[in-house]
Amino acid sequence: MSFDQIAALVVLVCVVAAMIHGKLRPDVVALAGAAVLLMLGVVRPVELQGAFASPAVIALAGLFVIAYAMELSGLLAWLIRKAKGLTKVFGRHAIWMVIGLCGAVGGFLNNTPVVVLAAPVIRDMATSLGLSPKRFLMPLSYATIMGGLLTLIGTSTNLLVSDMARNAGQPTFGLFEITGVGLTIAVVGGTYLYFIGSRMLEGTASREEAEMAARREADAQGGERKRRLWPFALPRLGEQRATPSGSGDAVLGDVDLFEKGAERPLELKRALASLVVFVGVIAVAAFGLAPIAASAFAGAVALILLRIITAEEAYAGLRPEILLLIAGMVVIGSSLEVTGLAQAGADALIDVIRPYGPWVALFIFYGVTLFSTDILSNATVAVLFSPIAVAIAAALGVDARPFLVAVMMAASAAFATPFSYQTNVLVFQMGNYSYMDFVKVGLPLNLITWAAGMAAIPIFFPF
Repeated sequence: MSFDQIAALVVLVCVVAAMIHGKLRPDVVALAGAAVLLMLGVVRPVELQGAFASPAVIALAGLFVIAYAMELSGLLAWLIRKAKGLTKVFGRHAIWMVIGLCGAVGGFLNNTPVVVLAAPVIRDMATSLGLSPKRFLMPLSYATIMGGLLTLIGTSTNLLVSDMARNAGQPTFGLFEITGVGLTIAVVGGTYLYFIGSRMLEGTASREEAEMAARREADAQGGERKRRLWPFALPRLGEQRATPSGSGDAVLGDVDLFEKGAERPLELKRALASLVVFVGVIAVAAFGLAPIAASAFAGAVALILLRIITAEEAYAGLRPEILLLIAGMVVIGSSLEVTGLAQAGADALIDVIRPYGPWVALFIFYGVTLFSTDILSNATVAVLFSPIAVAIAAALGVDARPFLVAVMMAASAAFATPFSYQTNVLVFQMGNYSYMDFVKVGLPLNLITWAAGMAAIPIFFPF
């Protein structure tokens, strides 16, 4: 191995180890790895510049600003709050209707704010029916993750893989090109969650529901006693009624501010304007009038020019920790290509799978990518496996598209651990789940979506 190959491999291993350890921020780890590669001369400044100016970073930056404008307007919170009234008509089925809605929305918006806004609503809907939120919060996270598979902009992973494909000389993906595969996986996975996954959570949920029923009975008895003593009941010293702040200062991903995000009032003019801009961005990209990076960037700027949001609010919505993580990982991914490590890894894998043909190669490649996602971040997996996908396809003499789609699907199918995806972390804390709850429900979901992906990819993307 050459010095550059050894350096790239050591940096990759150190970055992955630091992310698994979890003591340092992932964006800082990725940027540190990129800096070391640049200082050692493994990558050139032009490759670093290309990573920070990549279409994936530009598209995500614009989409984050637009999504933040919709959140600040109260539109997302208003839509999800309205769903609470469905429980009076449909009972627990209404909760699943809201979960399905959130999954569909996750195909167009970043799923973290969707979960931040929907989780307290799901919790309240479940509690009003005497059901434990544990039955529904984990499926909510999984549904939004699978919703991100529906479109190119559903998750940053899809955009990152498309960007890596472009760097490898492959054509970029269209906005709805992966929808057929993503929809198949989402339908199969959603069916499992509704009929099987929720029942697997019944053990711990049933205990909580018994405790909830006991508390309700105690509260009812206490309330009756307070009504009898009402003329003489005075608040204790320093006691005051809790009132919702509705201040609109929720931070995406901050569990402590769930309630504020859910209580944000609807500003109709702001909501309609941000919605129109968002639909326009999607339409322009869908009809091929402009790349998604260009339309998203233009939409974000338009919101500022129209004074729907201020420049300060736009900067607040950029979520630089995700953008810098992606840029840093693109640099590390480029080092695997320029040093030939990706080709070497592909050659080693090809030696094993060559006798079995492209379908078996895709099956093994999908599985390796899938279970790597439960250990590594999805950005790391996308960067690591995208160039290998192209190299494997070239060696087998088939189209690289099926293998790249496999990376998109598998790198986002992070179900088996609570720490492999940000929305899993959110509901893990809020629902008071155990680690094994995620393994018990998420591991079968990994296997089921693997089978669904293998059935759908060759149909929509023939070899």
